[in-house]
Amino acid sequence: MSSPAALREGYEHFDPRAYLRNNYLPPRADFSSEEFVVPWKLRCLAETFASGEIRGQTLIDVGSGPTIYQLLSACDHFEEIVATDYLAVNREELGRWARGEPGAFDWRPFIQHVCKIEGRGEPWQDKERRLRQRLRRILPIDVHRPEPLGAPLHPPADALLSAFCLEAVSPDRAAFVRALAHVGNLLRPGGHALLLGALGESFYLAGPARLPVVPLQESDVREALAAAGFALRELRSYAMPPALRTGVDDVDGVFFAHAQKPLEA
Repeated sequence: MSSPAALREGYEHFDPRAYLRNNYLPPRADFSSEEFVVPWKLRCLAETFASGEIRGQTLIDVGSGPTIYQLLSACDHFEEIVATDYLAVNREELGRWARGEPGAFDWRPFIQHVCKIEGRGEPWQDKERRLRQRLRRILPIDVHRPEPLGAPLHPPADALLSAFCLEAVSPDRAAFVRALAHVGNLLRPGGHALLLGALGESFYLAGPARLPVVPLQESDVREALAAAGFALRELRSYAMPPALRTGVDDVDGVFFAHAQKPLEA
């Protein structure tokens, strides 16, 4: 069994560009059909934010990695988005995109697709500009600490988003539950939490790094959210088709969860 320290050591070899190639270029990032995994993830987020219920001043994205796709629908509903990651290389990759630097990963197909499914006829350039304006902070984070940012977030976030982070940095299910509880400390009472994560995955590759993952089933997600003090609102799952099992991981599927932190008594 790995420890958080061993996991941290493994992540020293994490290659953001290899991770992006493995997961956010074709075949997984194929927008020709809703049957592909990336359009499924984007639709889950777009439909959930379209309700208008999840909104406010600040959204915190826990373990952003080198990606911004998960923030595209969120940016219309918050004044500030705080991105976070444990790895400096991922924070640097995010910063390159936020500053519009040459050589940053090309997220335009994702932005264009989100604008299409949101159906408001918005030019994709407007959404790109808005996300860059609202992505104001990119901070280091360690979800294994009770205060993941090193100090409380003031004011607490109105919503929390986390995609493919907590199960990938926890050595076991108990640590996954603790990490959920820790990041819940960043959220105000009554705030919403949206999670995307892997089902049935034990490892993934990111360049020279082969990184362990806690294999989760839907029942594990339900139990972990309850144990961490969240009320589950919705849980969806996606089964990875054979054509997308490319050898860069052993993932069986993806879950999307919408949960809520209870109001304090």
